[in-house]
Amino acid sequence: MANIMIREKPAGGLVFYLPKRDMEADIRSIEFDTPEKWGGELKLENGGIYYVDPMPKPERLPISVAARRLVAAED
Repeated sequence: MANIMIREKPAGGLVFYLPKRDMEADIRSIEFDTPEKWGGELKLENGGIYYVDPMPKPERLPISVAARRLVAAED
């Protein structure tokens, strides 16, 4: 598992950041996006897919969470 950061873009949408690899990518989709359940599979613009254990939606971003890589990003 890797520690990642998720933040909001000023124009809307979410950004995924993996400090260990200095990788940043827009999040194309998030599996669960309700106040009660937020997280699951995060599909990135670069083709990568990461999994974040579902949790209640954070009150504010940025947030640091543990994520598991399911599909490697295209380089």
